[in-house]
Amino acid sequence: MVSIVAKIPVPLPIFMTREGRWFVAACPVLDIATQGKTEKEVKENMEDLINEYFNDPDTAKPPLQSLMSFTLTNIPIKISEGVLYSKTKTASSE
Repeated sequence: MVSIVAKIPVPLPIFMTREGRWFVAACPVLDIATQGKTEKEVKENMEDLINEYFNDPDTAKPPLQSLMSFTLTNIPIKISEGVLYSKTKTASSE
């Protein structure tokens, strides 16, 4: 007898940024992250990592309800322009 397993589409929040020459992607709900040289590569890497995460029998999986209930919000923070536009000091420049 062949067992058919239904696959449920679950939208997961993925945050992507560019850090220098690398694209970085993180999935905070699963607490995983990866990187790639292109946006396409980092998306593929994240998809592979998520599949590995769910297929690993030793990784505890969050309940479906917690995967489906997340909130994305922006919190405005006032930061002085000097902090935003100044160069980072290094130990050798002090």
